[in-house]
Amino acid sequence: MAPSEAHDVAASMELARHGLEEFALPVSMPGTPPRSTVTDKYAFAFDIDGVLIRGGKPIPEAIEAMKMLNGENSYGIKIPYIFVTNGGGKTEQERCIQLSQQLEIEVSPGQFICGHTPMREMAEKYGTVLVVGGEGEKCRTVAEGYGFKDVVTPGDIIKDNQDTTPFRKLTEEEYKDSRPRGFSKINIEAIFVFADSRDWAGDQQIILDLLMSKNGRLGTRSETFDDGPPVFFSHNDVVWSASHDLTRLGMGALRLSLEAMFKAITSKELNTTAFGKPQIGTFQFATRLLQQWRKDTHGIDSPPDTVYFVGDTPESDVRGTNEFNKQSENTWYSILVRTGVYQEGTKPKFTPRATVDNVLEAVKHGMEREYRKMMKEAMAVAEDGVKEMALIDEES
Repeated sequence: MAPSEAHDVAASMELARHGLEEFALPVSMPGTPPRSTVTDKYAFAFDIDGVLIRGGKPIPEAIEAMKMLNGENSYGIKIPYIFVTNGGGKTEQERCIQLSQQLEIEVSPGQFICGHTPMREMAEKYGTVLVVGGEGEKCRTVAEGYGFKDVVTPGDIIKDNQDTTPFRKLTEEEYKDSRPRGFSKINIEAIFVFADSRDWAGDQQIILDLLMSKNGRLGTRSETFDDGPPVFFSHNDVVWSASHDLTRLGMGALRLSLEAMFKAITSKELNTTAFGKPQIGTFQFATRLLQQWRKDTHGIDSPPDTVYFVGDTPESDVRGTNEFNKQSENTWYSILVRTGVYQEGTKPKFTPRATVDNVLEAVKHGMEREYRKMMKEAMAVAEDGVKEMALIDEES
């Protein structure tokens, strides 16, 4: 995208992200950070679906909210912001291009934290893995980009044995893209659900086959049902806000279904792991990113004093923000909007610090709150100065 008012934040976040990920780089001597009109006192973190985008189209107030953050406000400042979404199935770069076009601003991959972003840290631990969900081969591309060495898809398994899923046949394009393998001699070490399944029946059949196998070898059955590979989900949202008037089933529903079927067949509990919100690790990563950004741009090695998290789902956005706030050194402030999963007239299971109509009102709320804090601090300093002058007068 061409340089824009959003460029300062986008570019600096990208540098901060590289600073987090390139641990092997030599430590540089601290220098004087460049002057910036971007405040370092607070920042915003946004969910995407139901907050900024709905059904692939921007929510009307979202574009105005981004303009306000990028300097079009009465305070004459820019506010840093990142995007923390449970959505996935595409590379962070692809999501950035899409969001840049939708919101008419420049967005960098450094500002993006997807539900499956933390999975990159597991690439060294597992060899052959099954990756489920998403469109076509995109999730395989994401996983290989994260460094996973041997990535298998459900299409590969069906191509090897078409009787695996009696009611699903590969299309010509799927058959061409799927890779020929001989799974009778391959152990699949872990299962990663990167994005929402496009075929629940087929994907769950394959996952269950592996869970009940001996050490991830398809075509085998464990006597104890304790020998299968671990299962990881990129998030746990049971429902999400799409273009339909009512919420749609999400990955968390697939997780519940899989656990219920495993128990019905084996009489055993299935333990799975979910990343994304409300998991604490996602918020810890966001904090490290904002701390690195503040260090790079303002020379202060600590995260912004307050992070306003704007979301539409009480069970993931509000819950995660509130729970992380209890243990974080800085303040995480939850704001719930009425444009997504949460609907007016219902009582959220987890209570936000503020509830507003839309993302523009959320941005205004945070900025006005910070302005009031600044004025209160300035008045306190002024009062201290008056008292000090009075003491000097008395002594003289």
